[in-house]
Amino acid sequence: MKKVVGVRFKNVGKIYHFECTEQLSFEIGQKIIVETSRGIEYATVVIPEKYIQDCELVAPLKPVLRIADINDHIQHKNNIKEAEEAFEICKEKISLHNLDMNLLENEYTFDKSKLIFYFTADGRIDFRELVRDLANIFKTRIELRQIGVRDEAKKLGGHGPCGREYCCKKWLGDFQPVTIKMAKDQGLSLNPSKISGSCGRLFCCLKYENDNYEGIIKRMPTLGSIVETPEGVGKVTSQHTLLEKVTVVIETNDNNVSFKDFNLDEIKVLKMAKVMNDLHDHVSEEELKQLED
Repeated sequence: MKKVVGVRFKNVGKIYHFECTEQLSFEIGQKIIVETSRGIEYATVVIPEKYIQDCELVAPLKPVLRIADINDHIQHKNNIKEAEEAFEICKEKISLHNLDMNLLENEYTFDKSKLIFYFTADGRIDFRELVRDLANIFKTRIELRQIGVRDEAKKLGGHGPCGREYCCKKWLGDFQPVTIKMAKDQGLSLNPSKISGSCGRLFCCLKYENDNYEGIIKRMPTLGSIVETPEGVGKVTSQHTLLEKVTVVIETNDNNVSFKDFNLDEIKVLKMAKVMNDLHDHVSEEELKQLED
């Protein structure tokens, strides 16, 4: 069991755990200095110290070096300012070398042992000459990191069709896998324009209620299933997943039919219909798969 603290390096970033080797007390929002695989870094506490079993940790665990002091705060601000200047210089060099890449963001490690640039591109880029130019200018180790479309949306930000700021920009620290099956389970149109964000990938929010949908769907009869209801035997014509209800068509005594809604606990499945592979909006499975990460 180890005493650890959870930190973020960016306002909305992944949470990392570091070992507390000294008798220090941490508060949420406190700035600290930690040792990472890429150098010394400035971080913000988001989870105060707690004890975690060794089996739950990703080893090896790096240590917390100290609580940040006034000099560390000044250094961090200077790093941000110098990184902004480096960003403009890098854009000029990219244009000079005629490289087909889009520079998005850059940062210094806290100890300035490395200057990292993040970019997007359609394919592989030979940036060796660019790296040499940047290393000669900034006299430190240069790293150019190509990122994906989800990370690009996270860095650029924007608003989704719901009218809210992108979840990935506002609060989502780490991306979770999102699949076409989630959209199908939730009864959504499989038109790519209606289930994907500006990044061209499936909405992250499809993941939020997926566990609830999966649990209900296991008890939900498929369309066309024959069920017994308090008012007689009928066929399921529609599903209302979140309400945990189905609509059933029942033949009445006068040879007419009636459509009625029943809770799942009111019906008994007599014959389960085969699930139909319905491709809405005539979209191919290959095209849909491209929306997944």
